[in-house]
Amino acid sequence: MSPIVSIIMGSTSDLPVMEKAARFFEEMEIPFEMNALSAHRTPQEVDEFARTAAERGLRVIIAGAGMAAALPGVIAAGTTLPVIGVPIKGMLDGLDAMLSIIQMPPGIPVATVGVNGALNAAILATEMLALSDAQLAEKLAAYKEGLKQKIVKANQELADVKYRFKTN
Repeated sequence: MSPIVSIIMGSTSDLPVMEKAARFFEEMEIPFEMNALSAHRTPQEVDEFARTAAERGLRVIIAGAGMAAALPGVIAAGTTLPVIGVPIKGMLDGLDAMLSIIQMPPGIPVATVGVNGALNAAILATEMLALSDAQLAEKLAAYKEGLKQKIVKANQELADVKYRFKTN
């Protein structure tokens, strides 16, 4: 089995955030790889990763980074594959990382999710993959229906919550 998605993080300290993407890919049965690469500490390895990603069969890259958050942009500069950036909360509650990821120059786009939003990054990657995979599209639709049903159930449970001035 060869990976079609890559989850990259600046260091393993980002794993508690990025593993949410891995768990989603497990649920959707999407083959993925997961690596730690640093734009500042391993620049040659990042360049090699980006240049060879497509020929290795990858179709989407999720890159998490905190602080200066250069990793998603550096990867996007070296590949034509879609890159989804995940700002990791750290200094300034992740605002510094988010701004670094979303402020890309013209021609080097990085789709960006919210701070610590690895799950949304995985869902977005799955939506991209599902454009050409009907079975995956069905799994994704079932997942989203499950989200809907959780809210429907929660709303029904709220009906049982009693307050003196609550009218419904």
